[in-house]
Amino acid sequence: MTALPPRLSKLLVLRAVGEALAEDVGLAGDITTAATVPEDARASAVLAARKPGVIAGLEVSEAAFHLIDPDVRFEAGIGDGEMVEAGCAVARVSGKACALLTAERVALNFLCRMSGIATLTRRFVDAVAGTKARIVDTRKTTPGLRAFEKYAVRCGGGYNHRGGLFDAILIKDNHIVAAGGLARAIAAARAQAGHLMKLEVEVTSLDELKEALMHGVDAVLLDNMTLEELREAVGIVAGRATTEASGGVTLETVRPVAETGVDVISVGVLTHSAPILDLGLDFELPGPEPRDTI
Repeated sequence: MTALPPRLSKLLVLRAVGEALAEDVGLAGDITTAATVPEDARASAVLAARKPGVIAGLEVSEAAFHLIDPDVRFEAGIGDGEMVEAGCAVARVSGKACALLTAERVALNFLCRMSGIATLTRRFVDAVAGTKARIVDTRKTTPGLRAFEKYAVRCGGGYNHRGGLFDAILIKDNHIVAAGGLARAIAAARAQAGHLMKLEVEVTSLDELKEALMHGVDAVLLDNMTLEELREAVGIVAGRATTEASGGVTLETVRPVAETGVDVISVGVLTHSAPILDLGLDFELPGPEPRDTI
């Protein structure tokens, strides 16, 4: 188990889950459940993993049930960031059957998506074990769900890159062109940056790297470089800036990239292409009615 990541903002959770539920129930509500299940019927169910993986999003899943009915009882058997095997009970929920059925899909959508990201992240983290490289995410996230997906990356043992365009300066190739050159772009950014703001520059060649280092940047993004170029770049930087390798990194290539000595490897696939972790909600059958004895 990794260290538990910082909790998600409750306001973010309630807003995102509330919007997802509103989308699902629409104007008429859950018409199938309303037509088939007595309003006073009660049930208990198990959230179970169908495949092995790392769990993320339990608090978000719980919120889906509680927004439908605050009296639903949600009991997590494990914590976010923990590995589970197929068949493992992740949580138990109990309460009005109608509430459980109405919240089921939204609760699972968040939990499956976030757990899938955490599971894939763990695979990348394990692949670079023993090196100094950190696995980080990117801004290639689902619109509106970035905070949740980046939280899931942390559950998998990865780290977060910048949260958005607002919390760090990353000068990329198009910025350089629009600004009239690398030196101008860096100078303009320095003039605007606060004293706590980091400045990173994307470079695609060793010559660009040397120019960026002349301006004392905090980090360099080594974009789509070969392994040989990455090793040479690490030697040129010599600890003067954080080195980040980026561009098409896969589970098959991440270890060789890490072994070049880079500090950080950014992996877009963590959030834009992670498959879900298959989890399901299984209602438990009620036991037999007790018999009268004489």
